[in-house]
Amino acid sequence: MPRVVCVAGARPNYMKIKPVMDALESRGAEVILVHTGQHYDPAMNDVFFADLGIRPPDRFLGVGSGTHAEQTGRVMAAFEPLLGEVSPDIVVVVGDINSTLACALVTAKAGPLLAHVEAGLRSRDWSMPEEVNRVATDRVSDYLLAPSPDATENLRAEGYREDQIHLVGNVMIDTLLANLDRARASDVLGRYALARGEYGLVTLHRPANVDDPEVLAGLLKALGEIAGRCPLVLPVHPRAAERLAEIGVPGGITLVPPAGYLDFIALQDSARLVLTDSGGVQEETTALGVPCVTLRDNTERPITVEEGTNVLAGRDPARIVATVNRVLDDPPAARRPELWDGRASDRIADVLLEGGTAGTRPRPTDRPFPI
Repeated sequence: MPRVVCVAGARPNYMKIKPVMDALESRGAEVILVHTGQHYDPAMNDVFFADLGIRPPDRFLGVGSGTHAEQTGRVMAAFEPLLGEVSPDIVVVVGDINSTLACALVTAKAGPLLAHVEAGLRSRDWSMPEEVNRVATDRVSDYLLAPSPDATENLRAEGYREDQIHLVGNVMIDTLLANLDRARASDVLGRYALARGEYGLVTLHRPANVDDPEVLAGLLKALGEIAGRCPLVLPVHPRAAERLAEIGVPGGITLVPPAGYLDFIALQDSARLVLTDSGGVQEETTALGVPCVTLRDNTERPITVEEGTNVLAGRDPARIVATVNRVLDDPPAARRPELWDGRASDRIADVLLEGGTAGTRPRPTDRPFPI
């Protein structure tokens, strides 16, 4: 059986890589887990790992924070000798952070097969670093493991071969469904004196929303108006904590510490609605059937709008308030996209273990084999 390196660089990556690791190991593959340390807070990560039952990483690169170029370069420099030492058959990267791109580039030059989980997602916003990471990672990947039909359409439009593209479903939903009963047993509602269906949940973390004081002040103004109708709970992301303190939070918004995975799923599951700038939360709320208002001008997960419970509101305060009022008055019907069924990781494992080796299958820039 092959030796597979699975790479994670941040907590959301673990929600995506954990079920893939489990599916590969259940089929006999040797899996080596690498944490790049791009985002790492011991207090937050320890709770998160315990919630998901994740084993400690086999290797921890500890690259830390920095500019995009610094961080990408440090991951590449640390990952290259590890890859030479381990000599895997396949490397699996997930998502769209700097670690994803860095490890993809090193793998492509070293020669193992490269698999990208969540391939084909596009926001069409080139100002987003994640969009650059997604596009570049897809370009050097052997396996493009797409979560939804729109992602496969994007890949075909960009000229990828059919043997590279695999519609597998959403691994985030694998993790969600596997842990939903445990999450619903959480006491987090009692801790914060919340009642099911009587509060809204807010998450803010994207630089475009929290790094610009004027933008953040506008979002808080909108949230303050919304809180007059529906009280809001905001788990404070470390990125936003200091700026929230500087600007001040309107009444009706309760700030709480960052939540572990199970507590956060429980908060989403019981919310009347969720307001977010997170791609993962757009997916989770769709799977849970909870109305979601996305505080961004675009999304790389349009299927959550087309076939889910997500509505794009942008970042204009008046538009946000108007959108939320419409959603509260007439919530979208619960819909879950096809293949968001908890089996995506099984389909991924089948693709990777049946797809051949670096010496037997065409590589990313090879021409299609003649029929």
